[in-house]
Amino acid sequence: MSMVGNLRKVTHLAGRGRRVDLSHPSRSPLGSAVVNCVVYQEGLRRQAAPTVEEALTLARKDGSGFVWLGLHEPGETEFARIADLLGLHPLAVEDAVHAHQRPKVESYGDVLFAVFKTVAYVDHERLTATSEVVTTGEIMVFVGPDFVVTVRHGRHGSLGPLREDLEADPEQLAKGPTAVLHAIADHVVDGYLTVTDAVQDDIEQVETEVFSPHSSRNSDAGRIYQLKRELLELKRAVVPLGRPLAELSTQPMRPVPSEIQAYFRDVADHLARATEQITAFDALLDSILQAHVAQVTVAQNEDMRKITAWAAIIAVPTMVTGVYGMNFDNMPELRWTFGYPLVLTVIATACFTIHRGFKRNGWL
Repeated sequence: MSMVGNLRKVTHLAGRGRRVDLSHPSRSPLGSAVVNCVVYQEGLRRQAAPTVEEALTLARKDGSGFVWLGLHEPGETEFARIADLLGLHPLAVEDAVHAHQRPKVESYGDVLFAVFKTVAYVDHERLTATSEVVTTGEIMVFVGPDFVVTVRHGRHGSLGPLREDLEADPEQLAKGPTAVLHAIADHVVDGYLTVTDAVQDDIEQVETEVFSPHSSRNSDAGRIYQLKRELLELKRAVVPLGRPLAELSTQPMRPVPSEIQAYFRDVADHLARATEQITAFDALLDSILQAHVAQVTVAQNEDMRKITAWAAIIAVPTMVTGVYGMNFDNMPELRWTFGYPLVLTVIATACFTIHRGFKRNGWL
């Protein structure tokens, strides 16, 4: 793997380590699924409420705040209570609980429901035919006039660092719940770019080894195929998000003000870059696989030529000894004293001449 790729990964991991994960379930006193429940007013974090009901009461007290409720893989019973309190649509609630949804944006009156696929790169020392390269998760977001509910599925994609970044920018956070939606979309798409950069390093490594004279034919094919499968997993997460982002950035939606749509257009541009990279990677892997197949075919032809050449050389002594082994009385030079050495000399000379001719033509 290239030095630049290694430095990129080290920097990425170091950056993650400096932040505190606020969304770890063990740090939340609100229950197994409720990760965080905070009230924001005028872009500032006021306080964490002990219950969702109290948080909504505080946010709606003067009409200038909103609640950001974070959940991690909630159960049906627990989320049903929250859905009833916020008036969430049953279809969106079902999608949020059971997950495994395509990226999409749906509007239910004053509430907007968005689904994002998160991706993470799985670090490995060396790519093999069974290596996991990309793992995926999901983030569902409910955006209302005075609340944001995030539902996360999967072990990665924590929103704790994102919450820290938003709290450090009160001016942006003061724009309301849709500003949180934009931040989540931008966070997810930035994750796509990070993963595509890491996958590029794997592709470059495979490409280098495929064209290496010491490459293994069998292992190269398995690694290329495994990388294509992992790239397909990444493609399924990234490409379908294009249409929802286009809707958020161009079509008028009741919960999304026009000033926020400009931010979504920027996210859509970043997504287009990630999509183009994935498409290029897929085409490059196809070319690498075709080149590998061509190399295997050439090597097999080379082996067949060598086998054919040696078979032709061995055919000379086989033919001569076969003739003289037929046990007839009337055969030329059968009882001559120098007959045996002469036959051996003829065999050796013929084999040497044929061997030299094959070697001159590159068959041996």
